[in-house]
Formats: sequence, structure tokens, C-alpha cells
Amino acid sequence: MNNKELAEKILELVGGNKNVKSVAHCATRLRIITNNKDEIDVAGIESLEKIKGSFYNSGQYQIILGTGLVNKVYDEFAPLVENPGSQASTDSQKDQKMTFQGAIRIFGDVFVPIIPVLVATGLFMGLRGLVTQEAILGLVGLSPSDIPQQFLLFTQILTDTAFAFLPALVAWSTFKIFGGTPILGMVLGLMLVSSVLPNAYEVGQKVADPLVFFGFIKVVGYQGSVLPAFVTGIIGSKIERALKRKIPDSLDLIITPFLTLFLGLICALFIIGPIFHGVELSVLHIVESLLNLPFGIGGLIYGSFGQLLGIFGIHHILNFLEISMLSQTGWNMLNPIGTCGNIAQAGAVLAVAIKTTSPKIKQIAYPSAFSAALGITEPAVFGVTLRLVRPFVMSMIGGGVGGFLASLLKLRATGMALTGIPGTLLYLNDQLPFYILVNLVAFSVSFALTWFFGYKKDDTF
Repeated sequence: MNNKELAEKILELVGGNKNVKSVAHCATRLRIITNNKDEIDVAGIESLEKIKGSFYNSGQYQIILGTGLVNKVYDEFAPLVENPGSQASTDSQKDQKMTFQGAIRIFGDVFVPIIPVLVATGLFMGLRGLVTQEAILGLVGLSPSDIPQQFLLFTQILTDTAFAFLPALVAWSTFKIFGGTPILGMVLGLMLVSSVLPNAYEVGQKVADPLVFFGFIKVVGYQGSVLPAFVTGIIGSKIERALKRKIPDSLDLIITPFLTLFLGLICALFIIGPIFHGVELSVLHIVESLLNLPFGIGGLIYGSFGQLLGIFGIHHILNFLEISMLSQTGWNMLNPIGTCGNIAQAGAVLAVAIKTTSPKIKQIAYPSAFSAALGITEPAVFGVTLRLVRPFVMSMIGGGVGGFLASLLKLRATGMALTGIPGTLLYLNDQLPFYILVNLVAFSVSFALTWFFGYKKDDTF
């Protein structure tokens, strides 16, 4: 079954075009909002080739396909529902009643297109750290002073550009999600990091002063900032949509972009920026304070309970936190602890796969364990551990123990979105042995607890 045939079959089994309200996707899942969930043939969908599982959460029917494949299936699925008789337009998502989980979902939708760029940036940072290590250079008879300045400048372009212009990326994606013109969002985001404004990093280091308007509003650039650009994108897109409804078509091309950028920038610099940049820094400070609790307590808490965020559909908030950490400090403290939770899932599922006498569970559990080891835990969670309950509890304990050690060792990643085995690329420095250690501990604890206490060989779904 090719991707087009799979998309057509999924559409048929979710109740056809008339039952699809909207469709989107994240890194691993096709996410469909339906008019009537009772029309979904869950068993039929989960029996399809390439489908790793499915579940209903946050008002969405989510089908687990895995990284890479989900993009291809979405590209085949979306045109099938994007027609005049369908409600799968962007507007239908924006105009529906907003809930907390719905807001978090939209927040996640904004960051999905940006994450691949930040993954690549994190890898560049990791590789630069590797090739500039004194120990590595010593293997070929070199020292850090032998590295050409031109090479360092080249690597700096690779590692700094995405974060320097992060508000432009965020505003572009937000405009796109909220029905605005993406290029206007891009330009509005670039205005937030204009060279005319004092650089945020220089102001923070007190080598530059903010501009002061009206005697009390301090204005700076928002390099590396996320929340001001996100809110600016929402307001800007709503301004544009309101203008399009009021302005005659003959004047739309001239007046709408002009007023959108003009009013959007006024809101961003004088209202949104000063308020939400402070909110962003406060949230970041709270999270960092939690992770820096003494004796590894923060790592124990997040390592144990972080896995629940995905189940409740609010894990997308982590994207904001990780991006903010990387842009403000250059390090990601959530990644090593969260990775332990993923690897713990792999340990629990592998224990189930080996111990079970059920051919059906073995068929699901073995590939799910491998997937979890690569950082994709949805098949393991929704296909095995959560359905059996006790293995999930054991994975929480294993993740907590691993997170506890990661916190004590003060592990920090150079990027985001890579966990498990691929995540080693974010620790290509003196942290790598400790990264391997904490994940081995998380895996072993979860495997052993599941084997001895969390699963009986004849347990089934």
C-alpha cells in the first residue's frame, strides 16, 4: 500500500470527507478533528499497514505514523479533504470554541514547522563542540589555537542564524496558522530583530541601553525571543483578516499590508513586547528553578511525570520552553531528563515483548521498543504500556531515576527534538559518557521493574 492509498483508506475509515472537520500533523501523528467520533473505525485503522497505533485526545483523532512518513501521508490526505464541501480549512480551526488543550495544540502547530531548523542548528552546535574539543584535536596533533578563524566564523553562521532571527520564524508560522499572509508575518518578525533596535543580548549584558519612548516604555530587539513573536503573530494576523473584510478589493493590495505592518509593529514594540518578554523570562526562570532544585529533585519530578504531558495533549508547551532555553542560554536542560523517560519506555516495552506469551503483543511491543529507543514513544505508550497500566508506572519510575541522575550530573543538550539514541548527537562533548550512563540506568530500572513487578506473561489487552 503506497502513501496515497493509505491516505484514501484512512479517510474512508474515519467516516469520509463529510466527517473530517480539519486535519493537521505533528512530528509523528496525523491529527484529524472529526464531526462525529463515533463514525471512526478505530480497529480498521489500526489494522492498516504502516499504522503504529491511534488514540483520541484533545478533541482530535491522532494516528501514529512516525517521523518522515507522517509528512508524506499528510501531503496525500490534505488534498482529499480540502474542497468546497469540506470544513478542513484553516479558518475552521481558528473559529471554533477555544479550550485550554486546543490552545496548547495550536501553540504546538506553530512550532512544528520550525523544529527541523532548530534540530539542524542543535546538531551543528554539537558537531562544532566535538571538532573544537582539545582532546579530539589532540588526536591529530592540533590544539584549539590551530583552528582557523574563518572556520569558526563559518560554524557560527550555522549555529547562530536560526536563533538570531527566531522571532521571524515564529511570526511567519503563527500568521500561517491563524490565516494571515505568511510573508507579512515574516517581515513583522524581522522588524522585531531589526538592527536599528538595541540588541537584546547586548542590553542584557549592559553594553547597550534600551530605547525609551514616552518616558517609560523601554524598547529593545527581541533576538532569541519566542512569546512576543507568537502573540504578535496572532494579533497581526487578526488585524490583517479584519482589514480584508473592511477594505475594498481594489485597495486591498496597497492598504492591507501597509496597515497590518504599521499597526502590528506598534502593538509589538510598545505593548506586546514589553509585557510578554517579561512573562517569557518569568516562566523560564520558574522552570529552571524547578530543574535546579537540590539533590536532583527537579530531575526526579520531571523524569517521572513528564511522560504524562503527552497523554494529556499538553506536551507542545515544552517546545516553547526548550526553544526559550536554547535562545537565552544556549543549553537545553529539559532534553536529557525527558530522554530518560523515553528510554524508560523502551525498557518497559522490551520487557513486555520478551516476557509475554501473546503473539499479538509481541508483534506490537518489539517494534515499539525500538521506536522508543529512537525517541518516538507514541507506539510504546498508546500501543502497549498505557493499555497494560503497570508497565507505564514502571517506566515512570525508571524515567524518574534517570532524570534524577541527569539533574545531579547537570546534563545539558545543545539542541532539541532529538532524544534516545539519535540524541547522542546533542552531547558530543565531555557530557557524552554521562548521557549514555543516565539512559542505561533509566532503561535498566524500567526493564527490571516491569519484568519482576509490572507484567505477568499471560497479561493481555
